[in-house]
Amino acid sequence: MRASVKSITDERVGKKRLTTHVWKTFLRYKWLYLLMVPGIVYYLIYHYVPMFGLVIAFKKYNLMKGLWGSEWVGFDNFRTIFASPEFPSLVRNTLLISVYRILFNMLPDVMLALILNEIRAPWFKKIVQTITYGPHFLSWIIVYGLVFSFFAPGAGLVTTFFRDMGWGELDVLTNSDYFRSLLVTSDIWKSTGFGAIIYLAALASINHELYEAAVVDGAGRWRQLWHITLPGIREVFILLLILRIGHIMDAGFEQVYIFLNARVYDVGDILDTWIFRRGIEQMEFSVPAAMGVFKSVIGLILVIGANKLAKKVGGSGIW
Repeated sequence: MRASVKSITDERVGKKRLTTHVWKTFLRYKWLYLLMVPGIVYYLIYHYVPMFGLVIAFKKYNLMKGLWGSEWVGFDNFRTIFASPEFPSLVRNTLLISVYRILFNMLPDVMLALILNEIRAPWFKKIVQTITYGPHFLSWIIVYGLVFSFFAPGAGLVTTFFRDMGWGELDVLTNSDYFRSLLVTSDIWKSTGFGAIIYLAALASINHELYEAAVVDGAGRWRQLWHITLPGIREVFILLLILRIGHIMDAGFEQVYIFLNARVYDVGDILDTWIFRRGIEQMEFSVPAAMGVFKSVIGLILVIGANKLAKKVGGSGIW
């Protein structure tokens, strides 16, 4: 009996000490916590509160009846999606474009960062950086305008050159064989420079004493690159890879929607463009909402799986 009373007393004392410690810590770092408030409020308003709208995916949503007055249909909207003849093509196009982006867009970022890291003239390095990450600030509308001026059927700069040289008509924008390559290439041109900044920051955090020790041991530039530089940015690469895998069901809506035309629908129509047509253009909200839930669930599964795989293989992950 005395032992139980003592244990209860010790537990209460422990909780009181913990509460006191938490309160003192809060008062000590109160200004830092205050700086967190705008970010927390932003995520609550724009990321968590809208999640209540997911209930639309399980209803036959009617604008006049509202969210709670609309008829509950359960998983009927999901059955409509999976039974749609367009669904396999949409998933295939989305996955292929996303995988192409991951395979071909991440390595140029790393390569450009490594090249810039080897440049010893600061003025030349700044010029190259400015030129390469400048396209990131252009909207996809402007990028498409540039692409159209080069490859417009019968009137573009490159297509006219091909015709005048007697090499035949060059069809890039409306040819389904080139559409995905055009998406990936234009995305590399637009995002590589800005993506290299992340790796440059990781390279800057590598201890320079490691390079000095490698030079003393007789290691050349390639040995230093292989044994110091690449391991130094490995965790950043894995982190970005996991995040990209989590967004594999997105495939870049803005770019695809702007570049898309009727002649390349079979290879370019993705889940997001389908959601836009059904939800915004046809004012049908329930089925696109169900598609969004499907995308989110798949993305969550992929992030968790990629994180576990990264921990087993490389020993590091997001959490």
